[in-house]
Amino acid sequence: MAISLAVIIVLGLGADYIFRKMKIPGLVGMLLVGILSGPYVFGFMRPEMMHVSGDFRKIALIVILLRAGFELHRDTLNRVGKAALTMSAIPAIFEIVGVMLVAPYFLHMTYLEAAILGTILGAVSPAVVVPLMINFMDRGRGSKKGIPTLILGASSVDDVFVIVIFSILMGMYGGEKVNILLKLAEIPVSITLGIIVGTIPGMILYWLFKKYDWIPPKRTMLVMGVAIFLTWIEEAVKPIPVASLLGVMAIGFIILEKSEPIAHIISQKLKKLWVFAELLLFVLVGAQVNIHVALKAGLAGTAVILTGLIFRSVGTYLSLLGTPYTFKERMYCVVAYIPKATVQAAIGAVPLAAGVASGDVILAVAVLSILITAPIGAFGIMFFGERILDHGEKSSFRFRELRDKLGLPHVGERIRDKDLDIVYKVIEEKEEWLNDPTAADKPGEKNPVPSILVRLWQEDTGAGLGKGKTKTVRYTGKGESFNDHFEIVYNW
Repeated sequence: MAISLAVIIVLGLGADYIFRKMKIPGLVGMLLVGILSGPYVFGFMRPEMMHVSGDFRKIALIVILLRAGFELHRDTLNRVGKAALTMSAIPAIFEIVGVMLVAPYFLHMTYLEAAILGTILGAVSPAVVVPLMINFMDRGRGSKKGIPTLILGASSVDDVFVIVIFSILMGMYGGEKVNILLKLAEIPVSITLGIIVGTIPGMILYWLFKKYDWIPPKRTMLVMGVAIFLTWIEEAVKPIPVASLLGVMAIGFIILEKSEPIAHIISQKLKKLWVFAELLLFVLVGAQVNIHVALKAGLAGTAVILTGLIFRSVGTYLSLLGTPYTFKERMYCVVAYIPKATVQAAIGAVPLAAGVASGDVILAVAVLSILITAPIGAFGIMFFGERILDHGEKSSFRFRELRDKLGLPHVGERIRDKDLDIVYKVIEEKEEWLNDPTAADKPGEKNPVPSILVRLWQEDTGAGLGKGKTKTVRYTGKGESFNDHFEIVYNW
């Protein structure tokens, strides 16, 4: 398995670099590496790696969903709540209907089989969409109207909705007596339970982080461990429906609501972890793609996929009627709802294994949909996002960029003065906009630049927190840097 990890790292990073140079999202290159190095083409991936591929992909998805949770501000969710609700169901319903109308004619299957195919195709891929939305949110793009948050939240619930419909149709095909209303009731139950099972550990983790002065890496590892445990709960309590991935996002949301500094610290550590998790996710998703099966779907399968996308696009646009978004912003949401990968790779083969007559055709079309929509959708999201999404006002990304550049400590961390050999504890940090006339385009013009004020306390057992000797330093990215005079002291 070690050699398979080497293939993922070396070839994945290489493809990411090359595709970014060509102004194409790096994940497209990673998917291509996965397809070529997977068992269906050159076979560089060892069988043992493919056996644990599902677990690795789940862990990688957990990393990005945690990051998503740590970016979900309540005010933004309130702004996009109604639109997110409609986008989580209506586009998928339209796509299922579109596939049902044309699949019997093009692929010679029954309407029930076409509906099953529609539910598989009807899920947007969080593996493709969420990382790209997080990228925009990190850079403050779309923050004014909350479009990345809208797409991120809606795409997560979209998968829950589609998988429930899929299970209903599979039960009907097998001749089982399925209570459709009871099954549909699983959707809100699953969402509610998912949020609850994420909220409770989120509150506990926040309490632990406030009570115990742990360094950021250990906080991040604990959050990751709890999030992975939540996905195990979903399997353990079946048939009770629990949307554990929503629970994972809820952990980040709760910690962010309770303490934005702590949430930001953990999010930054997850951002570094995502570099490796991203390679695992997209290369292994690509490795699941059987290109030979996809080719069997041919032009007929392509026609069904494109028809479904047209119907889906209409549904997405209708979902946004009555919202404050412009025509271009609505069309951007349409583009963002194109990519398919995760769900199609996960359940595309289920009908074939269950004995559905057209199972081989369904699998072929599901695989083909990944090959067509994942790269096109990813490129469209990045290309149009840079041109359509707003920049917001005084984006917090400027502060994050400054913090990463300077390597500043966070509240609660201890640092040592290299010159005086004194240990301080960081007790306050404040983000401020300063007017820098030297950076303005015209004389006298105001030009706000980000700065971070850090207040330090020289620990004294005889005084309370913050009392006694303190000092304040401010950094703007100009002049002396933090590392010129201080270093972070790592301990529990």
